[in-house]
Amino acid sequence: MSAGANSPVNNGSVERRFDVVVVGGGHAGAEAAHACAKGGLRTLLVTMNLDTIGQMSCNPAIGGIAKGHMVRELDALGGLMGRVIDSTGIHFKMLNRSKGPAVWAPRAQAEKRQYQNEVKWALEATENLSFYQDTCEALIIEDDTARGVVTGRGVQFEAQYVVLTTGTFLRGLIHIGEFQQGAGRIAEPTAIGLADCLAHYGFRMGRLKTGTPPRVLKRSVDFSRMEIQEPDNPPQPFSFQTQKIQADQIPCYITYTNARTHAIIEANLSRSPMYSGQIQGTGPRYCPSIEDKVVRFKERDRHHIFVEPEGIHTGELYLNGVSTSLPEEVQWQLVRSCVGLEEAEIIRPGYAVEYDHVDPTELGLDLQTKRIRRLFFAGQINGTTGYEEAAAQGLMAGLNILRLASGREPFALSRGEAYIGVLVDDLVHKGVEDPYRMFTSRAEHRLLLRQDNADQRLMAYGVEHGLLPREALDRMRERYRQVERARQSLQKTGARPTPEIFALFERKALPVPKTVFGKSLASLLRRPDIDIKDLLPLHEALETLSVDELEVLQLEIKYAGYIQRESERIEQRERLKQYRIPESMDYGQVAGLKLEAREKLERIRPETLEAAGRISGVDPGDIDLILMYVRRVERSARSGA
Repeated sequence: MSAGANSPVNNGSVERRFDVVVVGGGHAGAEAAHACAKGGLRTLLVTMNLDTIGQMSCNPAIGGIAKGHMVRELDALGGLMGRVIDSTGIHFKMLNRSKGPAVWAPRAQAEKRQYQNEVKWALEATENLSFYQDTCEALIIEDDTARGVVTGRGVQFEAQYVVLTTGTFLRGLIHIGEFQQGAGRIAEPTAIGLADCLAHYGFRMGRLKTGTPPRVLKRSVDFSRMEIQEPDNPPQPFSFQTQKIQADQIPCYITYTNARTHAIIEANLSRSPMYSGQIQGTGPRYCPSIEDKVVRFKERDRHHIFVEPEGIHTGELYLNGVSTSLPEEVQWQLVRSCVGLEEAEIIRPGYAVEYDHVDPTELGLDLQTKRIRRLFFAGQINGTTGYEEAAAQGLMAGLNILRLASGREPFALSRGEAYIGVLVDDLVHKGVEDPYRMFTSRAEHRLLLRQDNADQRLMAYGVEHGLLPREALDRMRERYRQVERARQSLQKTGARPTPEIFALFERKALPVPKTVFGKSLASLLRRPDIDIKDLLPLHEALETLSVDELEVLQLEIKYAGYIQRESERIEQRERLKQYRIPESMDYGQVAGLKLEAREKLERIRPETLEAAGRISGVDPGDIDLILMYVRRVERSARSGA
């Protein structure tokens, strides 16, 4: 097959040999296939339906808390997701602006169908990438090594490497009340043969559950009775290659559940598959169904419902916050009990889907399985949930295949380099008990892993693997050189009693502190009431910087002390990995420790802090609390001796 061919048909026959076969066309499969083909390997993407490549199966949005960080990291590494959401986003929002910069997180609603189409178009335009529409029923394994796949129509494709990105399709089972249907997404077939194949080869399998809310028709909703959420102006792109968001931006809306809603749910809990015992899989702890919210948080008299358009060119609205698998007639009742939704017309019901996954501790840090060489897993098959987590794994699997194919060592990002490094490390060392979702609290080095500096941290890797042009790296480095020059200039320039500085404090209705003069402009910027834009009239060197560069400069100066302390904490954590926990440790006395962490620590009784950190549900913040408590007890014992 000639390089660059985009169809498996060659000289009248089906090409059966490829370097890589990727199974599944979701977010993980798209990134894996794109990376492998972009890196020069002849790649085949096998998927049930070419029309659902890149489909947003659940919410029509990309990014969010910690997830937005990963999308910017994906982009810095050369992935697709950031560029596609920039070209299709209709409501951009930087979340957590009122908090510290470590947790600022970009999020964007998408023109849902356009997003899917653009992923497909991007893949179709990628050299070395071919497509085949069919199910995958089995793997070809020889000498404990993956050699290819067998499709539902019995076609065998040989490959040097195989990537499985099966999403929720392994023995997928849909639930809507008492109704059940074998499906990975509603009205789409489940994958039985491949699930049996993995079990045959001894992979440890588990059962998980996820769900989605009902969709309603826009013209049946009264937005005037809801809270409006305006998008950011101007919107901030995800991709470091995007200069400006071109798409029109539209608002979203908020309404709430109420006592009547909760009463409807409580009266019908026995018909909920989660509470009737019909569903056996474990659901996502941090994204519960509305049934779970009502049961677990009885003290809450209402819960948010984010009413999110699925596009400008569709009247379909996504009710974020009311994921449910209750019977359809009950869904109509609970939706219509909410303000603004009294006449809402449900056009797609919410449902739950349970599915098989593989224990991710079966994988190495390169996402290659330990049982079968050259077989990689990425996405929900590894027990994660979310488009961003899936895409990150797909890209990392693809990068590792490129390295393996060229005889290089495996590629793994450290926990101090990227949220993607935290994700993979958590999966392969801790495993999962419920669908894994990324949070900023999972990253012990989150102050260094900000969304704004992902290019500085990771872009060199994207260029190294051939996914980004060298010019992108040169532009990035020049950007940070300009920021550094400006930082040094602010550090050297003193604040003088000029009309401009008096006007600045007058504008802010603040007294002019005597301590300001004689200190640097950088010191002035460290004040919480001063913004980098306030210094523009005071220092002409700032006028040459872009808005993004000004923001990076501000963060580097305002948080320099915190960043230094975080770097010192990283060194300290490395030294303390083997710190022993006393056998008599009473975790009930550790203030602030999460209930989940306390229960697991009491049960497992780890001997060292490193062992404690490997327990699923025990986050870096919990480790810090344990260390502080143990040291306090030790100091108290010494002083009393």
